[in-house]
Amino acid sequence: MTDIEQKQHFMRHAMALAEKAEAEGEVPVGAVLVHEGKVIGEGWNRLIGQHDATAHAEMMALRQGGKVLSNYRLLDAELYVTLEPCPMCASAMVHSRIGKVYFGAPDLKTGAAGSTMNLLSYDGVNHHVESEGGLLEEECRHQLQAFFKRRRAEKKAEKQARKAKSGDI
Repeated sequence: MTDIEQKQHFMRHAMALAEKAEAEGEVPVGAVLVHEGKVIGEGWNRLIGQHDATAHAEMMALRQGGKVLSNYRLLDAELYVTLEPCPMCASAMVHSRIGKVYFGAPDLKTGAAGSTMNLLSYDGVNHHVESEGGLLEEECRHQLQAFFKRRRAEKKAEKQARKAKSGDI
């Protein structure tokens, strides 16, 4: 398997995890943590189900990886995530000292790997995490856009049903 094929393989794995998030009613984001070519952690968004604002896909994968390696320092690990990390997740990556993060779709509102800010290589931190965006970008973006399009249609239908039930139509 070539290097790009391996990267795409891990990103597709992350996309499959994002499908689990969507099935649970969560925003479909998935993450896979790889060390020495092996998956040591994976996660998908579970904020709603776990009632935990920190239960982002990346955080779940980092926690699992730390347990597998028995160390919070995840040196040389690579994280594959379908959406550009937020500031919380980017900071956790710096603290866990991973080597590199690959992300699919950029997050133009809260992306902390270069879109709105870059906390991964901020001068004031003791470790810098390499990042590379755009891995299977179109597929990752489509997965998120389809989710939000469906979610908006569901909300609109619910609103219309409430109006109809109350006799406002």
